[in-house]
Amino acid sequence: MHEAFDSDILSSPGHGGHRRLGIVGGGQLASMTAAAARRLGCDVVVLERYAFSPASHAAGDTMIGDWNDAAVLTRFAQGVDVVTIENEFVSVDALAAIEAQGVAVWPSTPTLRLMQDKLTQKETLAGAGLAVTPFAGVSSVDALRETVHRLGLPAVLKTRRNGYDGKGNVTIRSSDEIESAWRQLGAGTTPLYVEAFCPFEREVATIVTRGIDGRVAVYPLVETIQADHICRVVKAPADTPDRVTVRATDMAVAAIEAVGGVGSFGVEMFLTADDSLFVNELAPRVHNSGHYTIEGCLCSQFENHVRAIMGWPLGATVMTAPAAVMVNLLGTARGPGVPHGLANALAVPGAHVHVYGKAMSGAGRKMGHVTAIGATMTEALHAATSAAADITFGSQQ
Repeated sequence: MHEAFDSDILSSPGHGGHRRLGIVGGGQLASMTAAAARRLGCDVVVLERYAFSPASHAAGDTMIGDWNDAAVLTRFAQGVDVVTIENEFVSVDALAAIEAQGVAVWPSTPTLRLMQDKLTQKETLAGAGLAVTPFAGVSSVDALRETVHRLGLPAVLKTRRNGYDGKGNVTIRSSDEIESAWRQLGAGTTPLYVEAFCPFEREVATIVTRGIDGRVAVYPLVETIQADHICRVVKAPADTPDRVTVRATDMAVAAIEAVGGVGSFGVEMFLTADDSLFVNELAPRVHNSGHYTIEGCLCSQFENHVRAIMGWPLGATVMTAPAAVMVNLLGTARGPGVPHGLANALAVPGAHVHVYGKAMSGAGRKMGHVTAIGATMTEALHAATSAAADITFGSQQ
Protein backbone atom coordinates (compact mmCIF):
# COMPACT_ATOMS: atom_id res chain seq x y z
CA MET A 1 0.00 0.00 0.00
CA HIS A 2 1.22 3.53 -0.66
CA GLU A 3 0.13 5.39 2.44
CA ALA A 4 1.93 3.83 5.35
CA PHE A 5 0.07 5.38 8.23
CA ASP A 6 -3.65 5.21 7.55
CA SER A 7 -4.30 2.91 10.50
CA ASP A 8 -3.54 3.19 14.19
CA ILE A 9 -1.85 -0.19 14.06
CA LEU A 10 0.58 0.84 11.34
CA SER A 11 1.36 4.15 13.04
CA SER A 12 2.47 2.41 16.22
CA PRO A 13 6.24 1.80 16.24
CA GLY A 14 7.23 -1.75 16.97
CA HIS A 15 3.68 -3.07 16.75
CA GLY A 16 3.40 -6.80 17.27
CA GLY A 17 6.88 -6.91 18.80
CA HIS A 18 8.54 -6.18 15.45
CA ARG A 19 11.08 -3.45 14.84
CA ARG A 20 9.94 -0.92 12.24
CA LEU A 21 12.63 0.42 9.97
CA GLY A 22 12.09 3.58 7.95
CA ILE A 23 14.19 4.06 4.80
CA VAL A 24 14.36 7.50 3.20
CA GLY A 25 14.56 6.93 -0.55
CA GLY A 26 13.10 4.13 -2.64
CA GLY A 27 15.74 3.10 -5.16
CA GLN A 28 17.64 -0.16 -5.52
CA LEU A 29 19.74 0.36 -2.39
CA ALA A 30 16.59 0.75 -0.32
CA SER A 31 15.09 -2.30 -2.01
CA MET A 32 18.02 -4.55 -1.14
CA THR A 33 18.18 -3.15 2.40
CA ALA A 34 14.45 -3.71 2.85
CA ALA A 35 14.72 -7.32 1.67
CA ALA A 36 17.50 -7.96 4.20
CA ALA A 37 15.53 -6.28 6.99
CA ARG A 38 12.36 -8.26 6.33
CA ARG A 39 14.31 -11.51 6.51
CA LEU A 40 15.23 -10.47 10.05
CA GLY A 41 11.59 -9.87 10.94
CA CYS A 42 11.56 -6.10 10.58
CA ASP A 43 8.61 -4.16 9.26
CA VAL A 44 9.91 -1.77 6.60
CA VAL A 45 8.46 1.56 5.50
CA VAL A 46 9.94 3.54 2.60
CA LEU A 47 9.55 7.28 2.03
CA GLU A 48 9.73 8.13 -1.66
CA ARG A 49 8.54 10.96 -3.86
CA TYR A 50 6.67 8.72 -6.26
CA ALA A 51 4.80 5.42 -6.24
CA PHE A 52 6.06 2.12 -7.62
CA SER A 53 9.71 2.72 -6.78
CA PRO A 54 12.09 -0.29 -6.78
CA ALA A 55 11.85 -0.47 -2.98
CA SER A 56 8.06 -0.43 -2.98
CA HIS A 57 8.12 -4.09 -4.02
CA ALA A 58 10.38 -5.10 -1.12
CA ALA A 59 9.06 -2.87 1.66
CA GLY A 60 5.86 -3.53 3.55
CA ASP A 61 4.63 0.05 3.12
CA THR A 62 5.48 3.13 1.11
CA MET A 63 4.74 6.71 2.06
CA ILE A 64 4.72 9.21 -0.81
CA GLY A 65 6.19 12.61 -0.04
CA ASP A 66 9.17 14.96 -0.27
CA TRP A 67 11.88 13.70 2.08
CA ASN A 68 13.35 17.22 2.32
CA ASP A 69 10.12 18.49 3.89
CA ALA A 70 10.54 18.41 7.68
CA ALA A 71 6.78 17.99 8.20
CA VAL A 72 6.71 14.96 5.91
CA LEU A 73 9.74 13.43 7.61
CA THR A 74 8.19 14.04 11.03
CA ARG A 75 5.03 12.20 10.05
CA PHE A 76 7.08 9.41 8.52
CA ALA A 77 9.21 9.04 11.64
CA GLN A 78 6.17 8.73 13.92
CA GLY A 79 5.52 5.25 12.57
CA VAL A 80 9.03 3.75 12.80
CA ASP A 81 11.67 2.91 15.39
CA VAL A 82 14.79 3.67 13.34
CA VAL A 83 15.35 5.84 10.27
CA THR A 84 18.12 5.30 7.74
CA ILE A 85 18.88 6.77 4.32
CA GLU A 86 19.33 5.33 0.87
CA ASN A 87 21.22 8.35 -0.46
CA GLU A 88 23.28 11.16 1.04
CA PHE A 89 21.30 13.98 -0.58
CA VAL A 90 18.52 14.12 2.02
CA SER A 91 18.19 17.41 3.90
CA VAL A 92 20.23 17.11 7.09
CA ASP A 93 18.16 19.85 8.72
CA ALA A 94 14.97 17.88 8.10
CA LEU A 95 16.57 14.74 9.54
CA ALA A 96 17.88 16.72 12.52
CA ALA A 97 14.32 17.79 13.32
CA ILE A 98 13.19 14.19 13.83
CA GLU A 99 16.45 13.27 15.56
CA ALA A 100 15.80 16.08 18.05
CA GLN A 101 12.44 14.46 18.81
CA GLY A 102 14.21 11.30 19.95
CA VAL A 103 13.95 9.24 16.76
CA ALA A 104 17.07 7.19 16.03
CA VAL A 105 18.62 8.32 12.74
CA TRP A 106 21.58 6.35 11.37
CA PRO A 107 23.94 7.55 10.07
CA SER A 108 23.50 10.42 12.51
CA THR A 109 23.02 13.96 11.30
CA PRO A 110 26.47 15.09 12.56
CA THR A 111 28.00 12.34 10.42
CA LEU A 112 25.90 13.33 7.41
CA ARG A 113 26.84 17.00 7.79
CA LEU A 114 30.50 16.02 7.62
CA MET A 115 29.99 13.87 4.57
CA GLN A 116 27.47 15.74 2.41
CA ASP A 117 29.98 18.52 1.85
CA LYS A 118 32.87 16.81 0.04
CA LEU A 119 35.30 19.55 1.07
CA THR A 120 34.40 19.10 4.73
CA GLN A 121 34.70 15.34 4.25
CA LYS A 122 38.23 15.75 2.86
CA GLU A 123 39.18 18.12 5.69
CA THR A 124 37.92 15.59 8.25
CA LEU A 125 39.89 12.74 6.69
CA ALA A 126 43.04 14.82 6.43
CA GLY A 127 42.59 15.98 10.02
CA ALA A 128 42.48 12.33 11.09
CA GLY A 129 45.88 11.77 9.50
CA LEU A 130 44.57 9.83 6.51
CA ALA A 131 46.26 10.15 3.13
CA VAL A 132 44.22 12.17 0.63
CA THR A 133 45.26 14.00 -2.51
CA PRO A 134 46.00 17.74 -2.02
CA PHE A 135 42.83 19.83 -2.21
CA ALA A 136 41.39 23.29 -1.56
CA GLY A 137 38.09 25.12 -1.72
CA VAL A 138 37.75 27.74 -4.45
CA SER A 139 35.27 30.61 -4.59
CA SER A 140 36.32 32.43 -7.77
CA VAL A 141 37.89 31.65 -11.11
CA ASP A 142 41.01 33.55 -10.01
CA ALA A 143 41.25 31.38 -6.89
CA LEU A 144 40.80 28.30 -9.07
CA ARG A 145 43.58 29.43 -11.40
CA GLU A 146 45.91 30.11 -8.48
CA THR A 147 45.11 26.77 -6.81
CA VAL A 148 45.57 24.78 -10.01
CA HIS A 149 48.94 26.48 -10.50
CA ARG A 150 49.92 25.41 -6.98
CA LEU A 151 48.56 21.84 -7.19
CA GLY A 152 49.70 21.23 -10.75
CA LEU A 153 47.98 19.72 -13.77
CA PRO A 154 45.90 17.75 -14.30
CA ALA A 155 43.50 18.75 -11.53
CA VAL A 156 39.87 17.90 -10.83
CA LEU A 157 37.24 20.56 -10.12
CA LYS A 158 34.29 19.20 -8.15
CA THR A 159 31.02 20.35 -6.67
CA ARG A 160 31.07 20.15 -2.89
CA ARG A 161 27.57 18.67 -2.82
CA ASN A 162 25.37 16.29 -4.82
CA GLY A 163 28.03 14.87 -7.12
CA TYR A 164 28.01 11.18 -8.08
CA ASP A 165 28.95 8.87 -10.98
CA GLY A 166 31.08 11.63 -12.50
CA LYS A 167 28.31 14.23 -12.31
CA GLY A 168 29.67 17.45 -10.82
CA ASN A 169 33.30 16.69 -11.77
CA VAL A 170 35.48 18.25 -14.46
CA THR A 171 39.08 17.27 -15.13
CA ILE A 172 41.32 20.23 -16.00
CA ARG A 173 44.24 19.11 -18.19
CA SER A 174 45.59 22.48 -19.32
CA SER A 175 45.47 26.10 -18.17
CA ASP A 176 43.23 26.86 -21.14
CA GLU A 177 40.50 24.66 -19.62
CA ILE A 178 40.27 26.45 -16.26
CA GLU A 179 37.62 29.00 -17.22
CA SER A 180 35.49 26.52 -19.15
CA ALA A 181 35.57 24.10 -16.19
CA TRP A 182 34.51 26.94 -13.88
CA ARG A 183 31.58 27.79 -16.17
CA GLN A 184 30.64 24.13 -16.62
CA LEU A 185 30.12 23.72 -12.88
CA GLY A 186 28.05 26.88 -12.46
CA ALA A 187 30.63 29.68 -12.34
CA GLY A 188 30.44 29.95 -8.58
CA THR A 189 26.68 29.53 -8.19
CA THR A 190 27.38 26.32 -6.27
CA PRO A 191 30.27 25.72 -3.83
CA LEU A 192 33.28 24.08 -5.47
CA TYR A 193 36.63 22.62 -4.54
CA VAL A 194 39.61 21.39 -6.52
CA GLU A 195 41.98 18.54 -5.90
CA ALA A 196 45.16 17.28 -7.48
CA PHE A 197 44.75 14.41 -9.91
CA CYS A 198 45.93 11.14 -8.39
CA PRO A 199 48.01 9.05 -10.84
CA PHE A 200 46.47 5.84 -9.60
CA GLU A 201 47.15 2.42 -11.00
CA ARG A 202 43.93 0.89 -9.70
CA GLU A 203 40.83 1.88 -7.78
CA VAL A 204 40.03 -0.26 -4.76
CA ALA A 205 37.23 -0.15 -2.24
CA THR A 206 35.77 -1.84 0.78
CA ILE A 207 32.64 -1.79 2.87
CA VAL A 208 32.96 -1.03 6.57
CA THR A 209 29.97 -1.67 8.82
CA ARG A 210 30.19 0.03 12.21
CA GLY A 211 27.76 -0.65 15.00
CA ILE A 212 26.27 1.76 17.52
CA ASP A 213 28.71 0.30 20.06
CA GLY A 214 31.70 1.07 17.81
CA ARG A 215 32.38 -2.51 16.78
CA VAL A 216 33.24 -2.96 13.11
CA ALA A 217 32.90 -5.59 10.42
CA VAL A 218 35.11 -5.09 7.37
CA TYR A 219 34.51 -6.70 3.99
CA PRO A 220 37.25 -7.89 1.62
CA LEU A 221 39.14 -5.26 -0.33
CA VAL A 222 37.84 -5.21 -3.92
CA GLU A 223 39.03 -3.78 -7.20
CA THR A 224 36.55 -1.53 -8.99
CA ILE A 225 36.76 -0.96 -12.73
CA GLN A 226 35.25 2.30 -13.95
CA ALA A 227 34.24 3.63 -17.35
CA ASP A 228 32.87 7.13 -17.90
CA HIS A 229 32.99 7.63 -14.11
CA ILE A 230 30.55 4.75 -13.54
CA CYS A 231 31.53 1.52 -11.85
CA ARG A 232 31.24 -1.33 -14.36
CA VAL A 233 32.91 -4.30 -12.65
CA VAL A 234 33.82 -5.23 -9.07
CA LYS A 235 36.33 -8.03 -8.45
CA ALA A 236 36.52 -9.56 -4.98
CA PRO A 237 38.99 -9.95 -3.46
CA ALA A 238 41.38 -7.42 -4.99
CA ASP A 239 44.64 -8.89 -6.23
CA THR A 240 46.86 -6.89 -3.88
CA PRO A 241 49.74 -7.87 -1.62
CA ASP A 242 48.75 -8.68 1.96
CA ARG A 243 50.54 -5.59 3.26
CA VAL A 244 48.46 -3.37 0.96
CA THR A 245 45.23 -5.13 1.90
CA VAL A 246 45.94 -4.70 5.61
CA ARG A 247 46.86 -1.04 5.19
CA ALA A 248 43.74 -0.35 3.10
CA THR A 249 41.54 -2.06 5.69
CA ASP A 250 43.08 -0.03 8.51
CA MET A 251 42.61 3.20 6.53
CA ALA A 252 38.99 2.38 5.78
CA VAL A 253 38.15 1.68 9.41
CA ALA A 254 39.95 4.86 10.54
CA ALA A 255 38.01 6.88 7.97
CA ILE A 256 34.63 5.65 9.19
CA GLU A 257 35.64 6.19 12.80
CA ALA A 258 36.75 9.74 11.91
CA VAL A 259 33.23 10.62 10.73
CA GLY A 260 31.48 8.70 13.51
CA GLY A 261 29.74 6.41 11.07
CA VAL A 262 27.09 3.86 12.07
CA GLY A 263 25.88 1.37 9.47
CA SER A 264 27.46 0.16 6.24
CA PHE A 265 29.70 2.67 4.45
CA GLY A 266 31.51 2.53 1.13
CA VAL A 267 35.17 3.56 1.21
CA GLU A 268 36.80 4.25 -2.17
CA MET A 269 40.59 4.45 -2.45
CA PHE A 270 43.28 5.03 -5.05
CA LEU A 271 46.21 2.61 -5.29
CA THR A 272 49.34 3.92 -7.04
CA ALA A 273 52.15 2.04 -8.75
CA ASP A 274 54.36 2.28 -5.65
CA ASP A 275 51.56 0.79 -3.49
CA SER A 276 50.62 4.12 -1.91
CA LEU A 277 46.98 4.42 -0.88
CA PHE A 278 44.80 7.53 -0.82
CA VAL A 279 41.22 7.78 0.41
CA ASN A 280 39.16 9.12 -2.48
CA GLU A 281 35.63 9.31 -1.13
CA LEU A 282 33.25 7.91 1.46
CA ALA A 283 29.59 7.02 0.95
CA PRO A 284 27.40 7.12 4.10
CA ARG A 285 25.31 4.16 3.00
CA VAL A 286 25.41 0.74 1.43
CA HIS A 287 27.44 0.98 -1.75
CA ASN A 288 27.60 -0.34 -5.30
CA SER A 289 31.03 -1.87 -4.66
CA GLY A 290 29.44 -4.13 -2.03
CA HIS A 291 26.58 -5.62 -4.04
CA TYR A 292 28.59 -8.80 -4.55
CA THR A 293 28.25 -9.49 -0.81
CA ILE A 294 24.67 -10.75 -1.25
CA GLU A 295 25.93 -14.01 -2.77
CA GLY A 296 29.62 -13.58 -2.09
CA CYS A 297 29.75 -13.20 1.70
CA LEU A 298 28.16 -14.96 4.65
CA CYS A 299 26.42 -11.74 5.70
CA SER A 300 25.72 -9.09 3.07
CA GLN A 301 26.45 -5.38 3.47
CA PHE A 302 22.67 -4.84 3.53
CA GLU A 303 22.00 -7.27 6.37
CA ASN A 304 24.94 -5.91 8.35
CA HIS A 305 23.64 -2.38 7.84
CA VAL A 306 20.32 -3.41 9.38
CA ARG A 307 22.08 -5.23 12.20
CA ALA A 308 24.22 -2.18 12.94
CA ILE A 309 21.48 0.44 13.04
CA MET A 310 19.20 -1.83 15.07
CA GLY A 311 21.94 -2.39 17.65
CA TRP A 312 22.25 -6.09 16.85
CA PRO A 313 25.48 -8.15 16.59
CA LEU A 314 27.26 -7.83 13.26
CA GLY A 315 27.51 -10.80 10.91
CA ALA A 316 30.57 -12.47 9.40
CA THR A 317 32.06 -10.91 6.26
CA VAL A 318 33.89 -14.06 5.13
CA MET A 319 33.50 -14.83 1.43
CA THR A 320 31.47 -17.88 0.41
CA ALA A 321 33.89 -18.73 -2.41
CA PRO A 322 37.45 -17.82 -3.35
CA ALA A 323 36.29 -15.24 -5.91
CA ALA A 324 33.27 -13.10 -6.74
CA VAL A 325 32.60 -10.68 -9.58
CA MET A 326 29.81 -8.16 -9.93
CA VAL A 327 28.94 -6.47 -13.21
CA ASN A 328 26.58 -3.50 -13.31
CA LEU A 329 23.74 -3.61 -15.83
CA LEU A 330 23.42 -0.16 -17.38
CA GLY A 331 20.71 1.22 -19.62
CA THR A 332 21.67 1.83 -23.24
CA ALA A 333 18.91 4.31 -24.12
CA ARG A 334 15.72 5.83 -22.81
CA GLY A 335 12.86 3.37 -22.81
CA PRO A 336 10.86 1.00 -20.63
CA GLY A 337 12.86 -0.59 -17.84
CA VAL A 338 12.20 -4.12 -19.10
CA PRO A 339 15.27 -6.34 -19.49
CA HIS A 340 15.86 -7.99 -22.85
CA GLY A 341 17.80 -11.27 -22.97
CA LEU A 342 17.01 -12.24 -19.38
CA ALA A 343 16.38 -15.91 -20.26
CA ASN A 344 19.80 -16.23 -21.84
CA ALA A 345 21.48 -14.64 -18.83
CA LEU A 346 19.68 -16.95 -16.42
CA ALA A 347 20.99 -19.93 -18.37
CA VAL A 348 24.60 -19.03 -17.50
CA PRO A 349 25.71 -21.41 -14.70
CA GLY A 350 26.61 -19.63 -11.50
CA ALA A 351 25.23 -16.22 -12.51
CA HIS A 352 22.91 -14.40 -10.11
CA VAL A 353 20.84 -11.73 -11.88
CA HIS A 354 19.36 -8.77 -10.00
CA VAL A 355 16.91 -6.55 -11.90
CA TYR A 356 16.00 -3.41 -9.97
CA GLY A 357 12.51 -2.89 -11.34
CA LYS A 358 12.93 0.72 -12.46
CA ALA A 359 10.10 1.88 -14.67
CA MET A 360 12.34 3.64 -17.19
CA SER A 361 15.78 2.99 -18.58
CA GLY A 362 18.25 5.70 -19.49
CA ALA A 363 21.71 5.71 -21.04
CA GLY A 364 24.15 4.82 -18.27
CA ARG A 365 21.43 4.36 -15.66
CA LYS A 366 21.99 1.48 -13.24
CA MET A 367 19.20 -0.98 -13.98
CA GLY A 368 20.52 -4.09 -12.25
CA HIS A 369 23.61 -6.18 -11.66
CA VAL A 370 24.94 -9.69 -12.11
CA THR A 371 27.10 -11.47 -9.54
CA ALA A 372 28.96 -14.74 -10.02
CA ILE A 373 31.08 -16.62 -7.50
CA GLY A 374 33.70 -19.17 -8.42
CA ALA A 375 36.74 -21.19 -7.47
CA THR A 376 38.91 -18.73 -9.42
CA MET A 377 38.65 -15.11 -10.49
CA THR A 378 38.72 -16.20 -14.13
CA GLU A 379 35.74 -18.49 -13.60
CA ALA A 380 33.70 -15.86 -11.75
CA LEU A 381 34.59 -13.12 -14.24
CA HIS A 382 33.59 -15.26 -17.21
CA ALA A 383 30.20 -16.18 -15.74
CA ALA A 384 29.35 -12.63 -14.63
CA THR A 385 30.40 -10.93 -17.85
CA SER A 386 28.75 -13.57 -20.03
CA ALA A 387 25.40 -13.19 -18.27
CA ALA A 388 25.65 -9.40 -18.21
CA ALA A 389 26.37 -9.30 -21.95
CA ASP A 390 23.06 -11.05 -22.63
CA ILE A 391 20.94 -8.37 -20.93
CA THR A 392 20.07 -4.94 -22.34
CA PHE A 393 17.74 -2.18 -21.14
CA GLY A 394 16.25 0.51 -23.31
CA SER A 395 16.80 -1.25 -26.63
CA GLN A 396 14.03 -1.73 -29.17
CA GLN A 397 14.15 -5.55 -29.11
